[in-house]
Amino acid sequence: MIDVKKIAWFLLLTFAVSWSIAGIFFALGGKVTSPLAGVVFLLYMFVPMAMALVVQKGIYRQPVVGPLGISFRLNKWFPAAWFLPLLFSLAAFGISLLLPGVTYAPLLATLQQRLTPEQIAQIQPVLSKIPDLLTMLIMLFAGLSAGITVNAIAAFGEELGWRGLLQRELAPLGFWGSSLLIGAIWGLWHAPIIWHGYNYPQHPHLGVVMMMLFCMLFGTVISYVRLRAKSVIAAAIMHGTLNGVAGLTVLYTSGGSDLTTGALGLAGFLVLIALNILIILYERFIAKEPVMAEFLGDQVAAPAEG
Repeated sequence: MIDVKKIAWFLLLTFAVSWSIAGIFFALGGKVTSPLAGVVFLLYMFVPMAMALVVQKGIYRQPVVGPLGISFRLNKWFPAAWFLPLLFSLAAFGISLLLPGVTYAPLLATLQQRLTPEQIAQIQPVLSKIPDLLTMLIMLFAGLSAGITVNAIAAFGEELGWRGLLQRELAPLGFWGSSLLIGAIWGLWHAPIIWHGYNYPQHPHLGVVMMMLFCMLFGTVISYVRLRAKSVIAAAIMHGTLNGVAGLTVLYTSGGSDLTTGALGLAGFLVLIALNILIILYERFIAKEPVMAEFLGDQVAAPAEG
């Protein structure tokens, strides 16, 4: 049975605090491109975790570690959490290049459209001496490294709320119902930042809808890995790695727009749809137990997985 009151407490507190932080920042003239934005957005990411702890431990006096899936017990799904975002990003990059009007572009050329002349002057002597392929490999390695370290810590700030508390509380809806709803909530939570140009600078208002769609499509994938790994830590690794490597999907392309290219555009959506189909096939033909067995038991979970 779904505890509507508990979920309402979590969502009310999370959205109130998060949106207040964003509202104050933008009301004071903050920009998503300013150096201070990184600090504000990092604080923003830790709000779901803080509110999950407030609700779970403070209001309901319930255990945190077990119920919210905090487990460091490694299994085969942890490597999947780490490398799947990389494969997804590379596939999104490849599909982007297949879209009309989109071509490969050297890194320096794309950065000249994004950075100030002063910034370009600082990095041009270095980038001009390094082949693009080597630069890409270095950036991918850096993204993967961050994905299991600093990025994972920051992503845990979100995941303890989304794939920790909400995944458990919404379990009676079944895998698809709970995961899609969590994804929609997760996407809407980003709205104040997206509205001001984050992720979709060319289409900030439509970007709110795009972000919700992305979070729903990617949310089912990250929820699946989290449930199979039986750990919200795996979700944090997957989320953190995505944040580390997804940007590369647009750094080497010219043409298109933020609605079509990259991990967060149409190209990425197509890859995510394919991944969701793979989940259905894996669940139906390969999995030995239903994915929601952790919460509902085989007999309850099985009907929800069709």
